[in-house]
Amino acid sequence: MNPSYRERARMLREKGYNCAQTVACTFIEHLDIDEEVLFRLMEGFGGGMGGHQATCGALSGAIAVIGLLHSGGTPASGTKAGTYALAKCAAERFQATSGSLVCKEILGDETGVPLTSCERCIEHGLELVQALLDLP
Repeated sequence: MNPSYRERARMLREKGYNCAQTVACTFIEHLDIDEEVLFRLMEGFGGGMGGHQATCGALSGAIAVIGLLHSGGTPASGTKAGTYALAKCAAERFQATSGSLVCKEILGDETGVPLTSCERCIEHGLELVQALLDLP
């Protein structure tokens, strides 16, 4: 993985960004969106969509970036199937590396045994975006 992505993600986490915000905002230089807007958009996806109950925020952030970079922006662009395929691939790879897609399972909220850490989930999200979109 590009070390500059890892370093930017570390800095964002230190500022208090959640997992979704961290992954999405790490790629801001590639996106045609204001960072504050992206930060606000991703806020509710952190913490497994606000309380560890659903999809890991790091994966949500990765899929948001995939959509922003792959979508043509209109239904007529014909990119939906390709974007879905990339999102599916991201989810499958994320589950294979993290052990689950669900935040509470990843963090071991019910079992007391975490599958991995938030920091590692963020790294998985960064790696997925970089690999699936062939970013430097």
